Amino acid sequence: MDLFDKDGVRLTVDDTIATVTLTNPAKRNAQSPALWRALTEAGRSLPGTVRVVVLRGEGKSFSAGLDRQAFTPEGFEGEPSFLDLARGSDEQLDATIAEYQEAFTWWRRNDIVTIAAVQGHAIGAGFQLALACDLRVVADDVQFAMRETSLGLVPDLGGTQPLTALVGYARALEICATGRFVHAEEAERIGLANLAVPGAELDSAVRDLAAALLAAPREAVIETKALLRGAAGRGYDEQRTAERAAQARRLRDLAGLAD
Repeated sequence: MDLFDKDGVRLTVDDTIATVTLTNPAKRNAQSPALWRALTEAGRSLPGTVRVVVLRGEGKSFSAGLDRQAFTPEGFEGEPSFLDLARGSDEQLDATIAEYQEAFTWWRRNDIVTIAAVQGHAIGAGFQLALACDLRVVADDVQFAMRETSLGLVPDLGGTQPLTALVGYARALEICATGRFVHAEEAERIGLANLAVPGAELDSAVRDLAAALLAAPREAVIETKALLRGAAGRGYDEQRTAERAAQARRLRDLAGLAD
């Protein structure tokens, strides 16, 4: 069932699995503020039955990053250009970037598990969108790159935290500062990708992973995801306390004693 299809984003729901598809292959799924708003709407539109969300891009590339039109004086029709934003107040600029970031934040909600199915180019904003998901399955032709620094900018769409968490500070700095490509074999080896497969097998590999995620009881997955997401910010004893509290909730629920 298609819930909506606009501004380069299509949301389809099949019971417990939702698919968010970038639908502008002619421009290699280049991103714009309108697309980011559509992605935000997709997150808000998910029915409560959805447990797994798959993010994919049509065509040869997952997403080649920000549409270069953003850097022209006229920008996008009906949108403030980046030059106009730069001339505005700090408060206005901060609020605008925060709005853009919303498209990249909901993917880590505890009540869903998100999978990016990535082929071809995933550059800049495309790389950060793949990083927004919990898991990444990549085709053997994938090319990740963080180009913002090379353009005199910084990655500002939520990608720096998950990148550092996945590969460590030194590797994250090197990837961002050089803007180099990370290919499939390296992506899997350093933890950027959970799995790398031939391009023809990408869809089936994602389907298999989604099915495996759906095999466990939903509440157990939600509690486990919350524990793992919070682990980096807790000490060892704090994490053990969080584990005990989560397990108590699960045991009471299984015993029919939940509040």
